[in-house]
Amino acid sequence: MSSQRSPLNLPTINVPPHPEWPSLSDSETTALKTRIKKLLEQQNAVLVAHYYTNADLQALAEESGGCVADSLEMARFGAAHDAQTLVVCGVRFMGETAKILSPEKRVIMPDLGATCSLDEGCPADKFSDFCDQHPDHTVVVYANTSADVKARSDWVVTSGIALPIARYLAEKGEKILWAPDRHLGNYVQGVSGAEMLFWPGSCVVHEEFKSVALERIKRLHPDAAVLVHPESPQNIVDQADVIGSTTALIKAVSEMKNKEFIVATDGGIFYKMQQMAPDKVLIEAPTAGEGATCISCAHCPWMGMNALQNIAEVLESGANEIHIDPAIQERAVKPIQRMLDFARTHDIGMKEKGNA
Repeated sequence: MSSQRSPLNLPTINVPPHPEWPSLSDSETTALKTRIKKLLEQQNAVLVAHYYTNADLQALAEESGGCVADSLEMARFGAAHDAQTLVVCGVRFMGETAKILSPEKRVIMPDLGATCSLDEGCPADKFSDFCDQHPDHTVVVYANTSADVKARSDWVVTSGIALPIARYLAEKGEKILWAPDRHLGNYVQGVSGAEMLFWPGSCVVHEEFKSVALERIKRLHPDAAVLVHPESPQNIVDQADVIGSTTALIKAVSEMKNKEFIVATDGGIFYKMQQMAPDKVLIEAPTAGEGATCISCAHCPWMGMNALQNIAEVLESGANEIHIDPAIQERAVKPIQRMLDFARTHDIGMKEKGNA
């Protein structure tokens, strides 16, 4: 087993400030939701929202017959739904994945500027060059990538299915070129034993969790279970009671007997966790925001670009439609389908496994 990291000069990622939306009264929120539901019905549209968006959006998706899920399940739900328009509340790669699996449908987003540090940190041209330098490696990319990067890959994986696929490839004697999250890649390699070459990306949210602060909060809550997404640094993963995808962490809160949980992933997940287990106490794992300048504070600023206000606006204007070159779509769907076929053949429930 070997482990290498690329010395690539990656682009500087400009992390935006957290959006500050005008606060809405209960009556204003209700009126806005009613307006959006009417627009969805008029346009034969369905709303799909990621676990990391704010609680109002997740509630609206559920109330209107949409979906709250991880990025792949959002796309699969949209593909299976009769709606001709998909309103994707999340970040841009999620809208692109929905379009890849539903090329015949209109896919719109509240804000096309809502991106992802993993996506931004893995530009397709540099990634393609990197792949060309290692032609003996099987290219495996995380779902948190652009359509162009997916099109250059052999496999697309979620965090829930990455381990069985890595084991499968290792058993075949294949070496893996992994992108873009180095922490998730390190976790997968450590458990699977696969030989992997890493693209050096990371998520700005998970990168901010701090080991010493987590140790301190564990002492304050000794009976709490620590739930960690594997995009987190190794010294955070090492302290976990449960390591898993968004869906797996939600399931853990629901099924474990602990009353308290320290959660090391985006705080937007608390809505669904609290919904599934209203009697449990949820505690955000500490980040660099504790007494310092905060980049993420356990909340993705790009996810924060989704709000009730701009959902209504995009439905009324028809703006912010996702377009993918048909040639890219044709290539990008193949590694996604390969993963889905693997899941079906090996009886792996994708909805339960989840991803980012």
